[in-house]
Amino acid sequence: MIAINPTNSTSVLAAFGALGVLVVIFAESGLLVVGFFLPGDALLFPAGVLCAGTVHRAPQLELWQVLVCAAVGATAGAQVGFLLGRRGGRALLARTSNRRVRQGATRAEELLARYGYGKAIVLGRFIPMLRTVLHPAAGALGVPVRTFTLWQMVGGLLWSQTLVLAGYTLGSSVPDADRYLLLLVAVIVAVSLLPLVAEARRVRRGRRSSSRSS
Repeated sequence: MIAINPTNSTSVLAAFGALGVLVVIFAESGLLVVGFFLPGDALLFPAGVLCAGTVHRAPQLELWQVLVCAAVGATAGAQVGFLLGRRGGRALLARTSNRRVRQGATRAEELLARYGYGKAIVLGRFIPMLRTVLHPAAGALGVPVRTFTLWQMVGGLLWSQTLVLAGYTLGSSVPDADRYLLLLVAVIVAVSLLPLVAEARRVRRGRRSSSRSS
């Protein structure tokens, strides 16, 4: 019996393949609390690597299946998260005891106010943890359905397809790239956290400047 760890991308891909991509990305794109612990970037990129074949090795996953599952998971998950937020309203976010959810909701509201609906929804796709709470928050904050649907589909397709194809390109050009999946996952996680680090530094500088002026 194979032990499956849903927070581990290699475990998910080995057990479920493209279907695992669909389910995990769906949950990570809009299901509060659960989505925070699931791999997003760290699942799509390795999945793309496993789609690449070489002279000595056949592809372990079908590229078209992974692309379709990634697209469906990303867009459907975001839409469900939005509808949950729209139905539950602000109370849905206020009732949670999870500190990450509360902080994410605050950052999502700031992002929407700062960049506008379209740009914020697309940019939010590329920021781990924030994208999980951004979609329910958009529903709770009253973003129009048509506006949200349009831009979440643009962002979801851009994010999911780019990462899968980037992994596929690397797997096709680097021999035995699949042997280094754990290292690749670590690199992707580190790179995906850069926007969070930059945002934390920006907030810290803002607090320092406000304390000096006061």
